[in-house]
Amino acid sequence: MKENIKFIAPCIFGLESIAADELRRLDISNVTAENGRILFDGDFNTLARANINSRFAERILINMGQFYANTFTELFDNVKSISWEDYISKDDSFPVSGSTIDSQLHSLPDCQSIIKKAIVDRLSQKYGIKWFSETGPELKVKFTIIKNNVTMMIDTSGDGLHKRGYRRKSNEAPLKETLAAAMCDLARIYPDTKLYDPFCGSGTILIESAMMAAKIAPGLRRFFAAERFNVVPQKVWQEERMRAQDRILHNIDFCATGYDIDANCIDLTLENAKKAGVEKYVKASVGDIKNFSVPDDRCLVITNPPYGERLLDVRQAEGLYKTMGERFVKENGKKYFIISPHDEFEKHYGRIADKRRKLYNGMIKCQLFMYFKNN
Repeated sequence: MKENIKFIAPCIFGLESIAADELRRLDISNVTAENGRILFDGDFNTLARANINSRFAERILINMGQFYANTFTELFDNVKSISWEDYISKDDSFPVSGSTIDSQLHSLPDCQSIIKKAIVDRLSQKYGIKWFSETGPELKVKFTIIKNNVTMMIDTSGDGLHKRGYRRKSNEAPLKETLAAAMCDLARIYPDTKLYDPFCGSGTILIESAMMAAKIAPGLRRFFAAERFNVVPQKVWQEERMRAQDRILHNIDFCATGYDIDANCIDLTLENAKKAGVEKYVKASVGDIKNFSVPDDRCLVITNPPYGERLLDVRQAEGLYKTMGERFVKENGKKYFIISPHDEFEKHYGRIADKRRKLYNGMIKCQLFMYFKNN
């Protein structure tokens, strides 16, 4: 069993501390948060555990090596010096992709070609063969070159970790699952929380909150690229799935209720909740924000209202914010968490947020406006 593997987990900007704390709670060691990514150490069990359980990371990458290079010769030599044979077998497929920013090695096709050739040269020497069929499992080699600093990685996730498997269909402008989970984490979800989303769309916030409340690992129902790696024992996936299964809470008093003016969104929400295995915790029905009211003494509203750059023009969005401010009453036990890219959201909502946090919804810079004080 290989130990002391270095990992990199990219995440949405603004979620670094949340993602790092989550990995620490999973008993993962040497966790360090950096801009847009988390670094940590471990073994193959760690690899499986992070993939299955992480709600906030975008993917789990093996950090194969980091070095400085400002010529193609330096790039080739350094890549060739990495022990690729520790992971790539002689029949494995190993496509290369990456990015280069503010570097002298700015030609992406040339970088890809040189990195591929360096890996082939290394493996040719190790395996004593000159030609690779690449008919076996696929190990995607990824690289970043930022200001001539090169990082070489192997992707263990395959599809991004935001793809939990429950949302094969979505509405026109879905919220990314990892971001929805982060909003729920910041709002604090408990097994007895009563949560509402008056703009539920395809149900992402409702489903992520229910999974969080019941401690259902987000990757429990999906497949990962590293499950096909020859070097990763199948038993680690079995062990980590069993570990995640044992953590699930059953028969909790959690309830997530969603509304949307589009009946198709309601059908989609209920369908997705069933796929995620949380249908008993999720309710949804057609409803307009103009008629929204929060019936419980203690409840939580988390929502992603439509906005100008997305589904409505700016003025319509501003009208919605005003209505929300009127319907989201300021009372004891009622908390509201709203994500929006509008710079003057608070002005139209009618109240200054108790706290704000910068987040990104895809490439759109947003803020999470948090209302939880009642005095």
